Amino acid sequence: MSKITAIECQKNNKNRVNLYVDGEYLLSLYTELVYKYKLNKGQEIDKDKLVDILKQEEYEKAKNKALQVITRTEKSEKKIREKLRNDFDEAIVEQVVDFLKKYSLIDDERYAERIVSNDLNFKKIGKNRIKQNLYSKGIARDYIESAISEIDREKELENAIYLAEKKILKMKEKDNVTKKNKLYQHLAYKGFDYETINSAIRKVLEDVN
Repeated sequence: MSKITAIECQKNNKNRVNLYVDGEYLLSLYTELVYKYKLNKGQEIDKDKLVDILKQEEYEKAKNKALQVITRTEKSEKKIREKLRNDFDEAIVEQVVDFLKKYSLIDDERYAERIVSNDLNFKKIGKNRIKQNLYSKGIARDYIESAISEIDREKELENAIYLAEKKILKMKEKDNVTKKNKLYQHLAYKGFDYETINSAIRKVLEDVN
């Protein structure tokens, strides 16, 4: 039989402890499980049986946490991993991610396509801004590049013209040089590239004049 030699609270997470058996680190777990299974320093245990029980408990807790997170809002695999790593060992995190993927509860490719569609059709922002948004969500690079490549250039130009028209209506300046500079800054901030910005400004100024 093995013996529990220490149960130490984690410095950065008061809800979790590190369990040591026979003088060596065994695993980390929620403090409540220490009370649930009445674990005490000096207690003799069947190490393999205890590990199986605690790992299953930890897995269920990690899975439930992940499900709560994605119920509120869709997340990328990277963001899910980050949230779980605050509380769970890497092996548990990997197990939960495998479960989520198996049942299509996380899917970076689908998530990237949804963000691109929303940004393009509702926010009406440009490709560069959309790409930044995808990176900020933690979506894998390959899925970002794939989703970005599907953006229709004509739709992007249509969005740039729409935003430029809205902007120019608010301008009090009379000369085209000032208008052009302000429109360029506005559209660049919205994530459009040089070619798209120039085409949109040319079209809008022609309509105004």
